[in-house]
Amino acid sequence: MAFAPTYARPGFSLRAAYRNAVANIRQAAARRAAFNALYDELNAMSDRELADIGLARSEIGDVASAHAATL
Repeated sequence: MAFAPTYARPGFSLRAAYRNAVANIRQAAARRAAFNALYDELNAMSDRELADIGLARSEIGDVASAHAATL
């Protein structure tokens, strides 16, 4: 009798793992797109316009990052 090892874990589905990986990649791409869009929009504003909305130019990255994290 030959011994045939099985490497499958109970409850593990390669298809589900693949779907989760693809979903994670899509979500990361959507977050990156949201970050870039807001960053570019805020960066195009003048210092006066940023001051009017209560931001300093050095805070643009933090604001865009916080916005992207909400997606």
